[in-house]
Amino acid sequence: GSNAISLLAAKSMARKNVKHVEIWDKSLTGEASIQASKLAKHLKSKQIKKYPIAILSGGEMTVTIKGNGKGGRNQEFALAFALAADKLKIQKDWTLLSGGTDGRDGPTDAAGAIVDNFTLQKIKDRGLDPKQLLRNNNSYKALKVANALLSTGATGTNVADLQILLIH
Repeated sequence: GSNAISLLAAKSMARKNVKHVEIWDKSLTGEASIQASKLAKHLKSKQIKKYPIAILSGGEMTVTIKGNGKGGRNQEFALAFALAADKLKIQKDWTLLSGGTDGRDGPTDAAGAIVDNFTLQKIKDRGLDPKQLLRNNNSYKALKVANALLSTGATGTNVADLQILLIH
């Protein structure tokens, strides 16, 4: 197996349920929060005529540790995407999954996260600042209070990470 094969399989499955499927990046690397902002800008620029659509990507990003929080690259990507989508005032309804195919993301018990356009409000409703948590590399705490962590347990395979953005 490979990440390319997993992306093609995800694309094939998505085609059964959505009007349009695209692979945005099949070798996603670099800083997770920067890539998340790029994906949010891509979504903002999309002219969508038929819903739902799926935008897929895969690869392995990195996180530069600046704080003392807990999380992984997929959790950081998910939280950063939610913040970027909010900042760009994206009016479309969206849901994003970012997860490790091995079932692990950083030093946590989560494989990643599933966020949507309501996730930030859930974090704020708990009295937390999602921007500050991201700055402290504490995406795990933010996503845990929003009930957005993706927990699969070990999968027995590892073909990098996968991101699935649904616009509905």
